[in-house]
Amino acid sequence: MTPRAGFSRRNFLKTSGALIVTVALDGAAEAQFGIAPIAGSPSTRQLDSWIAIAADGSVTAYTGKEELGQGISTAQTQLVAEELCVPIERVKLIYCDTALTPDQSYTSGSQSHPANFNHNNLAQAGATARQTLLRLASERLGIPIEQLTAKDGVIRAQSGAPKQVTYGELIGGHKFNLALDPQARRKPPAEWTILGKPVPQRDLPAIVTGQFEFVHNVRLPRMLHGRVVRPPAVGSTVISVDESSIRGLPGVVKVVVRKNFVGVVAEKPWQALQAASKLKVAWTPGTGLPGHADFYEWLRKQPARDTLMVDSQDIDSKLAQAATVLRATYHYPYQMHGSMGSSCAVADVASDRATLWSATQGVWYQKTTSALLLGLKPENVRVIFRRGSGCYGLNGADTVTYDAALLSQAVGKPVRVQLTRKDEMAWENYGNAFVIDLRAGLDTQGNIIAWDHQAWSASYGNRPGAAMPGNVITGLLAGFEPDAFTPRPAVAPRAYNNNSNAIPSYLAGSVGGKAGGTGTVRSERVLVHTVQSPFWTGPLRSPARLQNTFAHESFMDELAAHAKADPVEFRLRHLSHERLRAVVEAAAKAANWDRRPSPQSGSSQTGTAVGRGIACVAYEGENGYSAVVAEVEVHPDSGQIAVKRLVCAADCGPISNPDGLRNQIEGGALQGMSRALLEEVTWDDQKVTSFDWRTYRTLPLGFDVPKIETVLLNRPDEAATGAGELSITVVAAAIGNAVFDATGARLRQVPFTPERVKAALNLRS
Repeated sequence: MTPRAGFSRRNFLKTSGALIVTVALDGAAEAQFGIAPIAGSPSTRQLDSWIAIAADGSVTAYTGKEELGQGISTAQTQLVAEELCVPIERVKLIYCDTALTPDQSYTSGSQSHPANFNHNNLAQAGATARQTLLRLASERLGIPIEQLTAKDGVIRAQSGAPKQVTYGELIGGHKFNLALDPQARRKPPAEWTILGKPVPQRDLPAIVTGQFEFVHNVRLPRMLHGRVVRPPAVGSTVISVDESSIRGLPGVVKVVVRKNFVGVVAEKPWQALQAASKLKVAWTPGTGLPGHADFYEWLRKQPARDTLMVDSQDIDSKLAQAATVLRATYHYPYQMHGSMGSSCAVADVASDRATLWSATQGVWYQKTTSALLLGLKPENVRVIFRRGSGCYGLNGADTVTYDAALLSQAVGKPVRVQLTRKDEMAWENYGNAFVIDLRAGLDTQGNIIAWDHQAWSASYGNRPGAAMPGNVITGLLAGFEPDAFTPRPAVAPRAYNNNSNAIPSYLAGSVGGKAGGTGTVRSERVLVHTVQSPFWTGPLRSPARLQNTFAHESFMDELAAHAKADPVEFRLRHLSHERLRAVVEAAAKAANWDRRPSPQSGSSQTGTAVGRGIACVAYEGENGYSAVVAEVEVHPDSGQIAVKRLVCAADCGPISNPDGLRNQIEGGALQGMSRALLEEVTWDDQKVTSFDWRTYRTLPLGFDVPKIETVLLNRPDEAATGAGELSITVVAAAIGNAVFDATGARLRQVPFTPERVKAALNLRS
C-alpha cells in the first residue's frame, strides 16, 4: 500500500464514483533530455501517476525528481500544496522509487524546476487535480464552478451558503483515471499563499536528530557486508585470485570474481574490510598514464571528436582588421566530488528479482542497467532511492550499487557495501579537465569585434544511462564497455545550443541566420575538441559550464583591462540580454562596486593587497542567470588568497522558496571557492595519487567563511529555470579577477594554489 494514499498504486481500483475522462495531450508531460520514459514506468501523462487523495483528504504526490540535500522535495511539496489549496502538512511526497514514481530521467542539470514547476508534469498534475475536484464539487453541490472556492482541502460556495464538500468525500481512495489536461489553469504567482514563501526544509528535523534514513542506514534481515578489491593501476586486469589467502579469516562468506570485478562478502563490515585488504589478487601491469606535469599539452595531441558550436566564417579576416588582438590560454584540472561520506548501497538479489537501495540520481536507469548486470528482466528489478553522501553529478553512488548487486547475487542474501575512501576517490567519474585557447580582436574604441574559442577536453564514461553499465568502473570490470569514443571532424552547426556554455555570453550566437546568444559580438567561432580521457569522467556540478565560464569571464576581464574600461561597464557594453544585464547590475549595486578599470592604481607589491572582481553567466544559455562579485585579500609573501566577501545575484524565474534558493546560491558559492582555490586530481605514471583528505584538498573544517550576500531577482511572469549551478559557475573567475584587481597578476590555471599565485606575481609586467 502507498503510504497515506489509501490504495495500491499498481492495481486498478474498480470502485464506483471513479471519474473517467479523456483529454488530448498535445505532447505535454514528456520526459527530459530527449529520452523517452522507460517501458513499464507510470505514465507521465496520467494524473494518477502524480497525485493520489486518501479518504481523509490527505494528498500523496509522486515525482521523479529526488532530494539530494538541495531542498527540491520541500519546494515540490509546496507546489502540490499550492495547486491543490491544502496545507503543506497534509501533503506527502514520494520520490524516485521505480515501483511507485514516474520516470523523469535524471535529477540533474538544474532541470528539476524547469521540469516540474512550469506547465508540465507535477505542476500540470496539480492544476488538473484541482480543476477536476472543482468540477466534481460543482456536480455534487449543484453550484457553477466559478462560484466555488477551494481552501484547506474543502470546496465551498463563495456566496457563504453552507454548502461544502471535502476532497476526501469527492475522490478519496479512488483513482482519477484522468489524463493531464494541458489547458488546466495554473495558479498565478499573484495568488500564491504557499509557494514563494521561505518554508524550512521538511527533512531537517529528522536529519539533525539522527532519525533520517540515509542509504548508509538501511538494514535488512540476514544482511551481510561486502567490500570490493579495485585494480592497483589504471588498466590492470585480473590474472588470478587466491581465495585460500583469506580462508582462515573470521566471518568471511564468499570471494566473488566476475571477469575483472573482485569482491568479498563477510558477516560484519570490519571482517569484509580485512578480507579485502588481505586477499591476494594477481593483476597485469597498468596501461600507463600521461604525465601530470605536461597533461594539457598531451590533450592537444590526441585524436578528437570535434564540435563546431558557432562559426561566422569571418574570424580570421575580422581579427586581421582589429586594432588589437589578445590571446590567452586557461587550464582547468580534473576535480572530484569528494563526498564527505563514501558511497553506499544495499542490494537484495534473489534468483529472479532484485531490490536495490541506492543514492543514484537516475533510479530508472539504475533499474535497467542493473538488470543487464544481473541477467534479470528489468520489470523484476526495483530501485528505491535513499539519500547518500551528497552529490551534484556522478560520485560512486551508481558503481557501489552495482557492487552490492553483484555481491548479493553471488551469496543469495542482502548485502550492504560502503566504499573505502580510496576506492571511491581513485575510481569515481571526475569532472572533466580542460585547456581553452581564446583570441579576441578589439577596435580602436576598445570594443570587441571578434571572438575565437578553441577547447580540448577529456571524456571517458559518464552516467550509465538506460543501457550502459560500463560507463562506471564496476560495469567495466564486470565486462561491459563504456560509451564508444570515435574521433570525427567538425561539421557546420545546424542549431544554436549553448548547454555547455562553450559559447561566451558576449557572442550573438548566430546559427542559420538566427541569433540565439546573449551578446553583441557577431564575428564568432567556437570549436570544441573532445578526446578520450585516461580517467573516468562524468558530470560534476556545472560540468563544462564552470570550466568554460572560468576562461570566458577571466578573458573578458583581460579585455576590459586592455581597453582601460571598468569590468562591469565593459560587460554591459557587450551584452544584449536584459536578464543577464540585470543580474550584473544587481550584483554590482549590492556590492557597492567601485567603477574604475582593473587593476586598481597603486596596488600593493609587498603587503596585503585588496581587490574586487566580477563574473556572470547565462547558465546553459537560458537556464538561469547569475553574477558574482568577489572581494579578496592577497598575501604576496605566502601566496595565500583570502576570500572575504561574495555578492551573488541570481535570476531563476519565479521564486518557489527564497530560503531554499539562498541555500543553493550560498552552497554553490562555497563549493566554487573550494574548487577554485584547492581542488585537483593528481596521478603518477600508473594510478591516481589523490585518494584521501591529505592528498585531495578541499576547504577544511574551520576555514574562514566569507560573507555571502544574495540578491534574488524574482521573475513571476517568466518560466522557472534552474538554480543549483548558478553561483558555482562564476565564482572561480570572480576570484581570479579580484586577484588581478588587487595585484595586477593574472591567474589562468585552477586551482589558485599559493605556488601559482606567487608565480603569477613574479610574472606581472
